[in-house]
Amino acid sequence: MKENNDDFYNYSSESMICAKCNVPLEREKVTLEYLGSSSPVELPKCPKCNNIFIDESLVYSKMLRVEKALEDK
Repeated sequence: MKENNDDFYNYSSESMICAKCNVPLEREKVTLEYLGSSSPVELPKCPKCNNIFIDESLVYSKMLRVEKALEDK
């Protein structure tokens, strides 16, 4: 699977609703930090409560790569 930050997170945030606030999520650039490594990505975010939706595919790809890179050091 080709990973490109522009294409990889290609789900429609317009159709996603915040479970807490009941408002549509908006795509926004956020910085993910995991095990001392950070990465800017664009993810669906609630404009009211600022909760961010992190897709399962992100967890199992990008964060797994960070773990492996840290293990190799």
